Amino acid sequence: MSLSLPAPGPKAPEFGADALIVCESLVRIYQTGPIEVQALQGLDLLVHRGEMVAIVGASGSGKSTLLSILAGIDAPTAGRARVDTWDLLAMTRRDRVAYRRHTVGFVRQQTASNLVPYLTARQMVDLPMTAARVPAAKRRARSLELLEALGVGDHADRRPAQLSGGQQQRVAIAVALANQPEVLLADEPTGELDTTTSAEVFSALREVNRDLGVTVVVVTHDPTVSGQVERTVAIRDGRTSSEVLRRTHGDDLIAEEYAVMDRAGRVQIPRDYRQALALTRRVRLALEADHVTIRPDA
Repeated sequence: MSLSLPAPGPKAPEFGADALIVCESLVRIYQTGPIEVQALQGLDLLVHRGEMVAIVGASGSGKSTLLSILAGIDAPTAGRARVDTWDLLAMTRRDRVAYRRHTVGFVRQQTASNLVPYLTARQMVDLPMTAARVPAAKRRARSLELLEALGVGDHADRRPAQLSGGQQQRVAIAVALANQPEVLLADEPTGELDTTTSAEVFSALREVNRDLGVTVVVVTHDPTVSGQVERTVAIRDGRTSSEVLRRTHGDDLIAEEYAVMDRAGRVQIPRDYRQALALTRRVRLALEADHVTIRPDA
């Protein structure tokens, strides 16, 4: 007697199949002597092509760890991380070189880490293209084009010490864009700048996103910076906890905050909500017709 098995049902769609950046249940554990530190604890994140996203969170929340993983500088411990066609958990050393050379550009907070003190602005933008074996004529044209687009074309032959802090960061952005990456990652790019200069540098990032079509992910602690993008993602305790979406409605800009539910169904309830209702270890859930209620266990 033969048994016929039921035909398999339709395959569930892949999480983030149409996204440029996908992080699913992402974990990063560091070992510091006998102490184990879990910097990311099952983080989920999707970023679509052409977006400009700000990542915010308290010191130690995991936001810079996330950016280092996306930049190919650090490697995840577990979970899934994909940028374009690259699987960040399965890359060889050679893959990482190609990935960092062509797919992502990275701007650090410290300008000294971004620039070479004895090279001119044009030479610094030229450098990553030389490593990628771009022909000389194309390198020169691309260098001048990027510096001009970022408002520092007149300073192409100046060295970092001859540039202001804002000009240095604009050059750093040009260097990061030299090989036409899909994604520009910026870790606190305005952290060392005054308010006016910060606004100018952030405006340059918006122009890169809008005019060049580069997807931009910015880690920042500055609320005036994060408030200028359509989407701000907050990380708390190594997980995405909430998102603020900003939309224009007529002449008004409307900002709405959403709690983020991860792939396991977990939601981080903001601390002020928990304190206001004395929500502690256990809560009561009730499924209503169109919503779920959460009540204290009393």
